[in-house]
Amino acid sequence: MIRLPDRKGRFGIYGGKFAPETLMAPIEQLENAYFSIGRSRQFRKEFSYYLKQYVGRPTPLYFASNLSEIISCKVYLKREDLAFTGAHKINNTVGQVLLAKKMGKTRVIAETGAGQHGVATATAAALFKMKCEIYMGEVDMQRQALNVYRMKLLGAKVTCVKSGSRTLKDAINEAMRDWISSFKDTHYVIGTVVGFHPFPVMVRDFQSVIGKEAKKQILKAEGRLPDFLIACVGGGSNSMGLFFPFFRNKNVKFIGVEAAGKGIDTDFHAATLCRGTPGILHGNFSYVLQDKEGQIHPTHSVSAGLDYPGIGPEHSYYKDTGRAEYYAATDQQVLKAFHILSEAEGIIPALESSHALAYMIENKNRFKQDDIVIVCLSGRGDKDVNEVARIEGIPL
Repeated sequence: MIRLPDRKGRFGIYGGKFAPETLMAPIEQLENAYFSIGRSRQFRKEFSYYLKQYVGRPTPLYFASNLSEIISCKVYLKREDLAFTGAHKINNTVGQVLLAKKMGKTRVIAETGAGQHGVATATAAALFKMKCEIYMGEVDMQRQALNVYRMKLLGAKVTCVKSGSRTLKDAINEAMRDWISSFKDTHYVIGTVVGFHPFPVMVRDFQSVIGKEAKKQILKAEGRLPDFLIACVGGGSNSMGLFFPFFRNKNVKFIGVEAAGKGIDTDFHAATLCRGTPGILHGNFSYVLQDKEGQIHPTHSVSAGLDYPGIGPEHSYYKDTGRAEYYAATDQQVLKAFHILSEAEGIIPALESSHALAYMIENKNRFKQDDIVIVCLSGRGDKDVNEVARIEGIPL
């Protein structure tokens, strides 16, 4: 039976720990803590308590009847937008900050793109009485001003990153620099399934509550498993959280949807699995957007949360083995999907989640009338309303 990952943190050829020597000690400390404390019965019991009583799990699996008429199949939405703080990110941050507390840390740091991970980290830090600093690119701070203020309200320090493209990649760089000098009392809460081992498996495990719930809920609602699971993919945590519990159910097809931006044949996209090649970024070997010399390409997406030139190593493994299919949706298609769900179901989706919806809408002829499709609605769109209005030239 295949073990994902193996003892070295590898998903096939992907993953691993590519870190400076100064970080190997805290990484190994975290690895030991996660596989001893983090997987213990007592930790799982405590984590489950916070997921239920604080985060508000389980989130609903909602049959979207009006959207189903548009697509001509049965569409269910896994409502992570209804989790506390408005996105799936809180599942992971509660787990990591709880673990950090048990490790004796007193401070947490994080990167954020769309701001949802930053808000979720600041929330968990307040809950567990930890100091908190969030690194965020200057461009993303402008796009997501509401979330910046939310983080500050929660007691976090928000540090503006003005280097590079001033987006998520650069925020991660700055957070890693911080961790190198502060790891004795600080834990770095990575927000997705990237980074050095054990981050990809740890974040996946914390987010797997999404798929575990969805499996139970769809069996109760339909008496069988779905035909398709669809989720947006940036770093890949919401999609991996949905996919992984169905990994051995081979008849369930996985579809991940990346950011095509202005088109995957342009220089303005973030479609790592569709257009990238294997390389090293932020501590692991995976697909990345890079040139022939290995320099990382700048990225673009209407959604700040998908604006990243790498991908989790487990997704790279799924791509190479054919376990999952990966496509990309353009900004224009995403904005169309944003409006369609809002008007059809009265649910305003995050622009990230709108990528998953966009693939389904643009490819509705792929689905048969009796197909069951679960879409991960990874977050709510309140944070994006101002940005969409700006793009569409609508004064507020």
